[in-house]
Amino acid sequence: MAGTGKSTISRTIARELAEKKRLAASFFFTRGKKDVSHSGMFFTTIAAQLATSLPVLRTFISDAIDNNAQIFQQGPREQWNQLILNPLKNAPTQSIQLVVVVDALDECDSMQDIQLILLLLEEAKDLKTVRIKIFLTSRPEVPIFDGFRQLSGEAHQDFILHNIPLDTVNADISTFFRQKLSPLKAKHGLGTPWPDELIIEQLVERAAGLFIYAATTLRFIQDGIDGPEEQLSLVLSATKSSLSVTEHLDGIYTTLLQHSVLGKRGYQECEQLAGRFRLVVGSIVVMFNTVSARELAQLLQIRLKIVSSTLDSLRSVVNVPEDESHPVRLFHLSFRDFLKDSQRCSDSRFQIDEKERHTSLFRKCMEHISQLEKNMCNLWGPGVLITEIPDDTIQQSILPHVQYACRYWLAHWRLGNSVEQDIKTIRQFLEQHFLHWLEALSLIGEVSNGAHIIIALEEILSVSRNAY
Repeated sequence: MAGTGKSTISRTIARELAEKKRLAASFFFTRGKKDVSHSGMFFTTIAAQLATSLPVLRTFISDAIDNNAQIFQQGPREQWNQLILNPLKNAPTQSIQLVVVVDALDECDSMQDIQLILLLLEEAKDLKTVRIKIFLTSRPEVPIFDGFRQLSGEAHQDFILHNIPLDTVNADISTFFRQKLSPLKAKHGLGTPWPDELIIEQLVERAAGLFIYAATTLRFIQDGIDGPEEQLSLVLSATKSSLSVTEHLDGIYTTLLQHSVLGKRGYQECEQLAGRFRLVVGSIVVMFNTVSARELAQLLQIRLKIVSSTLDSLRSVVNVPEDESHPVRLFHLSFRDFLKDSQRCSDSRFQIDEKERHTSLFRKCMEHISQLEKNMCNLWGPGVLITEIPDDTIQQSILPHVQYACRYWLAHWRLGNSVEQDIKTIRQFLEQHFLHWLEALSLIGEVSNGAHIIIALEEILSVSRNAY
């Protein structure tokens, strides 16, 4: 079980296991990111990956699905038993030991599911024909500890990062810097030695045992607009050795933003770029699901070029796919936390006002869903089953950014700064487009979510009559 830096480490381990052909499957929980924020797709995802990494399991997993077509709608225990445990028990003996990586279990949104997952995974220890180990990371939260307390002693071994001697962590970070910076020396024709021992020591000292600092610093040096020598100089001049761990990380984030986003431009241009940053990155920070650059531009009703150019300057902290239709993600949640905290983000030009962003996104969502119309997929008659409608027809008729708006408009409103006009907008929408919205939810498979929204709306609108 791991604490600070767990996601970075687990992803590194997953990559190394994959290279060695020992990775059986992986699942990375992320709170607030739809399919990976809950356990609903956990075991089915693991099963699908097992069928790929261990071909002898394919027939057993396929047979399990054929024998129970409803397995994907059933609970975790049934999915674990039928799709994973029984196939593993029936598989021919394997000589290699495989590993399943489960990252950030604490970000699963159900405490009961967390403990059930732990209990079910423990059963893998009794397998005879296939040897599987589970590498699981989590913050040390009470439900996790309670879950492990229910397991037998031989079933697990705890490994707590902050209990590892700092000298050991520093040695690993030092090795990381040496190995990752060395190729830059040859690529850019830098002198020898570069970086020298003193610089490595300074970088390790500033990391203060925090691997995310080392990873972010490396990306800044590698991907910056200036050469690696200049980028490294900026890092070393950004912080002082007396700062705390959080301040070290905050210092590198501040330097990165000031240098990469603003550079040496004039006041007016800096203000414009900072405004674009708060609009684009601020939206990504508070949104309830990942979206592509193209979807974000459509949702915000701004040019794609503005979104792309803003994100291109942030590749040290944001994973920006080359394909603008693929989701954009922050490399680490610490960057999101930094931007939302005015005490940590000392440069007000980059601070994200969550309530303001939620309110703005709510209003954009309302603009999009107020354009919904009857029979938007041009169906040939009433009573058509969803399964009879081609998926590409739905995707073309209800674009991804409109689907996002349908799902999350109320959630953004609830977390924003409500004013009387917003309530009036909601009432007008319900009067004119309520049935169109329900139709859209049905088409994208979100009827149950719509039911929850309607229940919440009844309470909200009832309260608003007295408030406004």
